[in-house]
Amino acid sequence: MARYGRNFFHYSAAVRSGHVFPRPPVARYDARMEITEQHKRILLDAARMAIREALRGNYRYKIPGTSDPVLLMPAGCFVTLHEIGTHRLRGCIGRLQTTDPLIKTVHETAQSACQDPRFRMNPVTMAELPRLDLEISILTPLQPARNVLDFDPLQDGIYLICRGRSGTFLPQVARETGWDREQLLTRLCADKMGLPPDAWKDPQAQLLKYQVTVIGPEPFVLPEKDSGAAGPSAGAAPPESGTDRST
Repeated sequence: MARYGRNFFHYSAAVRSGHVFPRPPVARYDARMEITEQHKRILLDAARMAIREALRGNYRYKIPGTSDPVLLMPAGCFVTLHEIGTHRLRGCIGRLQTTDPLIKTVHETAQSACQDPRFRMNPVTMAELPRLDLEISILTPLQPARNVLDFDPLQDGIYLICRGRSGTFLPQVARETGWDREQLLTRLCADKMGLPPDAWKDPQAQLLKYQVTVIGPEPFVLPEKDSGAAGPSAGAAPPESGTDRST
């Protein structure tokens, strides 16, 4: 699959916190909680603004306030950038879990996603944004698996801890590649963790799993509406929801 060459999946994200033995978060995001279209728009626009400001060198941009309990709940998330058409990875950074509000975590991971260290020699630029897609993945809390094969490849993200190293795949990996459980674990060890392909068979290996609510992907720069009036500005501050977050 040439599409998944050296850059490797746009979903084989860099985990910002590195190797961590996860602890239960203070509050739990429940995948059954409704993420409305308004929530999605607010989070996508927050990510857009954070990326634009980061590329301008402005890291002090303040996140607009909100009283919406969904946007204030703690949740891990990932923000992914990839080229439209080619699907080539341009950035994917996330937090598996956090005690910060979702809106803040989306903002901070978006800032980091456009400066993914894997692309330090060819970083994302402002001029490139119209050619990129944006996606946010909101994570449920990590849950221990009964064994390393105890997960649904199409529904569960996996976080493997083995021989002092760790790595994660979002469930989008299996959906796009068709890999089964053993293939996912083999590629995770070899391509993400720097371990022998069969290291996951180590009796000391631990697997944690999580589910994901995916927002997008959609073009970073949205087209104008049919009426000719500009749609929601990618550079405008996300609207605050009076009643109305990734790794």
